Amino acid sequence: MVAVTPETGQDRALAAAFEAAVAADERVEPRDWMPEEYRASLVRQMAQHAHSEIIGMQPEANWITRAPSLRRKAILMAKVQDEAGHGLYLYSAAETLGTSRDELLDKLHSGRQKYSSIFNYPTLTWADVGAIGWLVDGAAITNQVPLCRCSYGPYARAMVRICKEESFHQRQGYELLLALSKGTEAQHAMAQDAVDRWWWPSLMMFGPPDDESAHSAQSMAWRIKRHSNDELRQRFVDIAVPQSEALGLTLPDPDIRWNEERGHYDFGAIDWTEFWEVLKGNGPCNEQRITQRRRAHEEGAWVREAAAAHAEKQARAHAEAPAQADADAAADADADAHAQQHEEARV
Repeated sequence: MVAVTPETGQDRALAAAFEAAVAADERVEPRDWMPEEYRASLVRQMAQHAHSEIIGMQPEANWITRAPSLRRKAILMAKVQDEAGHGLYLYSAAETLGTSRDELLDKLHSGRQKYSSIFNYPTLTWADVGAIGWLVDGAAITNQVPLCRCSYGPYARAMVRICKEESFHQRQGYELLLALSKGTEAQHAMAQDAVDRWWWPSLMMFGPPDDESAHSAQSMAWRIKRHSNDELRQRFVDIAVPQSEALGLTLPDPDIRWNEERGHYDFGAIDWTEFWEVLKGNGPCNEQRITQRRRAHEEGAWVREAAAAHAEKQARAHAEAPAQADADAAADADADAHAQQHEEARV
């Protein structure tokens, strides 16, 4: 763990309690004491995750109007809506740590916070929708299922629902690719081309090698993460290879082969130069993705303003309700007294 040097005896006791809770696999909750480094690491990871969900809507939303059938369109629309919901869950979880959603979005739009490099690649054909579902969402599931046991409670709880929905997305992508692979020669070729283009970026999704990762070891020590980047990448390859065989599609790596001694599939070297270039903003669609995100945020300003005005109106009405209730009660009492006096006079 990062060394924490509390100044007082009380701080030292709080730090010791935090470390003991993490070591015992207990959940850290928003009101619990936590090191500032732990808080900052969580905000960074959850923000990047939330940004990825929101930016990740763009590549597939591009195909909603061009889906080949009403069924496929409905499936894709539902998936894109799910991704928006995932972003909202994660922004809400980050807000429990004292950072506002507006602040996180400002950092995204200004380039001060990152999102997954995978979403800076173009979707050239309908088969890309299937490849993203099978490979990209498959990689996401491999990475995110362990986060359901994250040491920070709100993040872990958000991931439970997210992983259920991501699993459904992966099945949708697999089914789409299977239909294309078993279809005409042209459809099979389209599916193979999509897999060829998305395989290597999907492996890069897990982040740099362990010896080049700036945050992985510390996140594991705090049990934010449960496995290293390389462990998760190997797990994904072991799952994807037999699935590709069932699909009748070939993974674009001639070095893939079963290693009996290791009990895992060996695979070829990843081009990390490409990864770092995309991360620096030099990918095929970096500028397009962030420009569209800024535009959508600006065009949605009126919705946020209307929602804020409505919330303010509701709060004002709620605050005025007790006073109005008292006034109504007094008026009713006066009316009752007046009626009583009238009745007594009549008698």
